Amino acid sequence: MKKYNFNPGPSILPEFTIKNTAEAVLNLNGSGLSVMEISHRSKDFVAIMDKSVELMKEILSIPDGYSVVFLHGGASLQFLMIPYNFLNTKAAYLDTGSWASKAIKEAKELGEVVVVASSKESNYNHIPRNYTIPADVDYFHITTNNTIFGTEIKHDMDSPVPLIADASSDILSRPMDVSKYSLIYAGAQKNLGPAGVAVVIIKDTMLEKIKPNVPTMLNYKIHVDNNSLYNTPPCLAVYACLQTLIWLKDMGGLNKIHKVNLEKAKLLYDEIDSNRLFVPGVTDAEDRSVMNVTFVMKEEYKDMEAKFLEFASSQGLIGIKGHRSVGGFRASIYNAMSLEGVQALVNAMKDFAKQV
Repeated sequence: MKKYNFNPGPSILPEFTIKNTAEAVLNLNGSGLSVMEISHRSKDFVAIMDKSVELMKEILSIPDGYSVVFLHGGASLQFLMIPYNFLNTKAAYLDTGSWASKAIKEAKELGEVVVVASSKESNYNHIPRNYTIPADVDYFHITTNNTIFGTEIKHDMDSPVPLIADASSDILSRPMDVSKYSLIYAGAQKNLGPAGVAVVIIKDTMLEKIKPNVPTMLNYKIHVDNNSLYNTPPCLAVYACLQTLIWLKDMGGLNKIHKVNLEKAKLLYDEIDSNRLFVPGVTDAEDRSVMNVTFVMKEEYKDMEAKFLEFASSQGLIGIKGHRSVGGFRASIYNAMSLEGVQALVNAMKDFAKQV
């Protein structure tokens, strides 16, 4: 039976990425060596890193004046690095979920934080609106997609101060106007590659604003100046990211993948809205994530949730159990998830409803 992987992260990867990475583990470019054992300063790996940066810039249409680095520590280390580098007086944050709140916690250890708005009181089931970004802060931080709760900021907002975005779970899923951001970061394990690496896109003028006495490994300028090679990078993870970038370019880039992603999301949300057993986790369609679709059983069918999970598993649908803070179900339909996979989930929902 074919398996469909709806896990939120580490998550589904393109077959192209898995196959090519597996081959490179055994023999990289006919060298007779594994990608896991070559020097990170070798000609072969420098070419891998350079090509990864080149494709990130090409696919995201990153304008001149920005640098791309691949770093250790995932997105969670960025929660610390950002205030360590840039929080001088105070910073503003939008609280839209668990990861946003963790970023806020780290920043509060290093300076004053203004939370401009929060949807915590409603268990983060919407994106706050009608807030004001302070003009007297060092930066404004947002989380573009909230993996656990299934909400997403789908536009590139204007900001009077440097805009910083955690785009871990929707990076490369749609075109972005990178010029509106001063820094974008993403853990790879949602939509780009395996766990173990984060990509950071930083405006070069931000490097001039780095505070003095930042520890070497936390200093963005050090990593930019050394082309992500100040210390040994997660070589295998970077190689896998490169394969995903090649796959995405061959697929037709962000305009093409965004169209497919919208089609997948519409198919699943339409079923949730029409199926008599389920209700969406996010009511307002404007706030619904295209990447992470959350839904629960209607109150009168709550006792059927375990049975549906069991039924879904029997149909080859893996990883749809919702996060403990939300309950119910979550289908992560990242770039690598096929329309066929989403249709399989929809079919299972229809078939289960017939049995109840």
